[in-house]
Amino acid sequence: MLFYAGMLFIGLAAGIASGAMGIGGAVIIIPFLVYIGGMSQKMAQGTTLLLMLPPIGILAAWQYLRRGEADWQAALWICMGFLVGGYVGAKMIADVPPVVLKRALGFLLLAVSVKIIIKP
Repeated sequence: MLFYAGMLFIGLAAGIASGAMGIGGAVIIIPFLVYIGGMSQKMAQGTTLLLMLPPIGILAAWQYLRRGEADWQAALWICMGFLVGGYVGAKMIADVPPVVLKRALGFLLLAVSVKIIIKP
């Protein structure tokens, strides 16, 4: 039961971060699943992709659309690319060691963080 309460907390934290800043999966959920949930890197990535299947962001997106702060046409095109890219990416990492995936994610988050801090 404690495990599921922890998963609910991770979902709540990621949902709040997603609704407030548009982040969640790679920044919140995967590190939590790996370091707190004890999952392997690949299990955490697969679980995160699986939870994105239902329309988890629909209510948050609706708030942005209502205020005219979201472009549904751009989102549709990105979604089409994401659909194909997600499939290709998942196939590409099948034989990649988990430590390489962790480091790649860490470097990506670090690079994005530095960019945001230097040029807000």
